[in-house]
Amino acid sequence: MHALHVDAVLHSTAIWQDEPHPRSYFDGWLAERRDGGYPVLVAEVDGAVAGYATYSQWRAPEGYQRTVEHSVYVVEAYRGRGVATTLMQALVARATDEGRHVMIAGICSTNTGSIALHERLGFTTVAVVPEVGRKFDRWLDLTLMRLPLV
Repeated sequence: MHALHVDAVLHSTAIWQDEPHPRSYFDGWLAERRDGGYPVLVAEVDGAVAGYATYSQWRAPEGYQRTVEHSVYVVEAYRGRGVATTLMQALVARATDEGRHVMIAGICSTNTGSIALHERLGFTTVAVVPEVGRKFDRWLDLTLMRLPLV
């Protein structure tokens, strides 16, 4: 998972940070997910990590506790092969089984592949927020998408 994170940070606008987290960061991150009861689903192909998906509470106040925001990342070699769809279907099922109400996706507006994936899964665009992020010396728009779960 760390190699996927590094690649996404260095070569894409999927993660809006300039420097990747060190490998040690992920030990704490996984512990926080586990302690918070949030899943981290990993797809493997021939013993190699092909992608992962997770969610956590969208915002901290208790009024938001049934709304989750998710992330899904797929290794470039496995994109377009159904890995993200499989991960997302399992993640949505998990959130639904837990009684979550809404799943939110925050996607860089230039990531048309991810937006199309989410549309196929039933997400709808609820907002496009212009120029709220910056990476690679350019301003980025954020597309917010929503999937009702119950």
